[in-house]
Amino acid sequence: MAEIKGKKIGFAVCGSFCTFKKAFEQLKYLVNEGAEVTAVMSFNAASMDTRFGKAQEHISFLEDITGKPVIRTIEGAEPIGPKKMFDILVIAPCTGNTLAKLAAGIIDTPVTMAAKSHLRNGSPLVIAPSTNDGLSGSAKNIGALLNYRNIYLVPFSQDDVYAKPRSLVADFGKLPDALAAALEGKQLQPLLAGIL
Repeated sequence: MAEIKGKKIGFAVCGSFCTFKKAFEQLKYLVNEGAEVTAVMSFNAASMDTRFGKAQEHISFLEDITGKPVIRTIEGAEPIGPKKMFDILVIAPCTGNTLAKLAAGIIDTPVTMAAKSHLRNGSPLVIAPSTNDGLSGSAKNIGALLNYRNIYLVPFSQDDVYAKPRSLVADFGKLPDALAAALEGKQLQPLLAGIL
C-alpha cells in the first residue's frame, strides 16, 4: 500500500461529536507517521459546545497537533484545489447532513467546499461516515457516493443494532489503511466491517 509519510493530508471534521475522540486519535497517528496534516472544520464542528467537549478545545487540539490553523470558512477552503494543497482529503467523521450535501452537489460549508475544491484536481477523497440514519435516509447518499469517481469510504458497520438499528459508523482504526488504498486508486475491502 501507499506510504502515508510525507503526504499532504486534509483532515475535515463534521459535527458527529461522539466520534471526535476516535477521529482525532487517527489524525494524531497520521501526524506521528510523518504526514503533513491540515484540519478543516464544518461550521457546527467549530462552533458547538457539547457534552463531548467545547468547540475551542477541539480547535486548539487540532492546531496543536498539526501545527497549522484550522480552516473554518468557505473562503479558507476554496483555495485547496487551485493551490493543490493536499494529496488526499479525508472527512472524518462525515455526518449524514454532509453525505447528503456531497451527493447532491451542495457546497455551503468549509467541509463541502474543501471536498469540491480538492476533487477538481482528480485527487482522492475518503469519507468516514457517522450517521444515525445510515440505513434509512442516508443510505441512498452513501450508495450514490460509492459510484462517484475518486471517492472512497472507510469501512463501516452498524454500531448499536438494538438501540440504533439504522445507525452506521466508520471503523476509525481502518482510516490509515483506507487512505493508503485510496492513494493507489483502490477502495479498502471489505467495505462492510463486523459489528463494532
